[in-house]
Amino acid sequence: MSGDGIRAQTTDGTRQQTAAKDRRLSARWRRRRPLRTRLALAATAAVALVAVGICAAAFFVIRFKLYQQLDQNLAQSATLIAQQHEREGPGVYTGECRYLGAPACVQSVPADEADDPAPPQDTEAAGPYLLPVSKATRQVAARQRPAYYTNFTLEGHPARMYTTPSRDGTALQVALRADIADRGVHQAAALLALVGGAGVLLAAAAGYWVSRTALSPVTRLTATAERIAATRDARHRIELPPGPPGREDEVTRLAATFNTMLGELEQSVTAQRRLVADASHELRTPLTALRTNAELLARADRLTPTQRDRAAQALGRQLREVSGMVNDLIELARDEEPHPLLEEVRMHALVTHALDAARAHWPQVVFTLDASQDARAVTFPGVPARVSRLLTNLLDNAAKFSPPGGPVEVTLTEAELTVRDHGPGIAAADLPYVFDRFYRAESARALPGSGLGLAMARQIARAHHADLTAGQAPGGGAQFTLTLPAP
Repeated sequence: MSGDGIRAQTTDGTRQQTAAKDRRLSARWRRRRPLRTRLALAATAAVALVAVGICAAAFFVIRFKLYQQLDQNLAQSATLIAQQHEREGPGVYTGECRYLGAPACVQSVPADEADDPAPPQDTEAAGPYLLPVSKATRQVAARQRPAYYTNFTLEGHPARMYTTPSRDGTALQVALRADIADRGVHQAAALLALVGGAGVLLAAAAGYWVSRTALSPVTRLTATAERIAATRDARHRIELPPGPPGREDEVTRLAATFNTMLGELEQSVTAQRRLVADASHELRTPLTALRTNAELLARADRLTPTQRDRAAQALGRQLREVSGMVNDLIELARDEEPHPLLEEVRMHALVTHALDAARAHWPQVVFTLDASQDARAVTFPGVPARVSRLLTNLLDNAAKFSPPGGPVEVTLTEAELTVRDHGPGIAAADLPYVFDRFYRAESARALPGSGLGLAMARQIARAHHADLTAGQAPGGGAQFTLTLPAP
């Protein structure tokens, strides 16, 4: 390959690399520009384009109208002059148009240059004609081209000329000074340029105002998000503009949605902090007991066999309590049921199985079931193991508060399940907090449990699109109602 070819390839490669680099820099610059700047530039460009387009259109309309009036005068003059000089030969008829306001200059030009008249002897003209004669003029005289208008300069002044065929086989040329029309065109151009420039400046101001006004909720949203990220405080909210509900614009709806998300985040953070605080409080006592019993067993040689057995039993019981509490916390930390495990839950079969397990675990309590005929066929999508856990928690809670030999009544219908005990019931002050994690009423603090069973039951119910409520049963005792999901 020759040196020229190598240099050409090197030059092409360098140009391509430079172009690619310029494109990357341009794209990076566009990405780094703030949204407000881009919106202002877009609005400014759109309005400026419209303003410039209108000014340009107005300029061409004004120019067309000015020259149209001048052309009409030339055409009328040509018709009149053609009638007056119908039988005269080629030559200049009048030449006063070199002065402003004078009549038109008129001359007749033949198709053949040989038929041109001789130039006047008493003038210094280069030819027999005052007005410019071109090839197009000869073609009009020969009927090879239609009439036309042209602009030219006559003794340093703008002029307009009309060339049209005449009856005697020549081309009739009529010209007038176009100072007024030319001055009007220039004045219109200057005025419209001034108006267009003012329109562009106004468009820039309007674009900036539009971007500032339209993006003010986004600016507040960004500032709130940055403040939350810096302070980790989800209590901040975006101030929404006043207005009737249901008629907000898209940005206002975005800000309202962001406020709703912040509310959910605040509740989640508060619940998480409360859960951690409650869990640490509830785990502190059993862990202390575990450590104490473990230290006792470490000195087993100093204990009697009875003391060792008692410490080992206590250690095993406390381990089971802590393990159960940890498992409950893990279950509560899961908000949704795993979709691959969903299947048709047969409610009557699960209730029967849960009652059998409860009778074995609480032999001193009488469990009864009242199920309607329609309830035996009730099914809904869910996780049977989780629904069974919900039922077990409700039955255990009812049995725990039932007196020895007292009944626990379970009623199953097509729409709901109720579990009623005949214990002390739920105090009005405790009713709003029954389903809170680790909450235990004064009357229940001496009973076994961690205060997580009912919270887990409500979470399982909500995960299955059901609703679990608590209240006082007629005649005494507590009653829990599980509203089943609609089929």
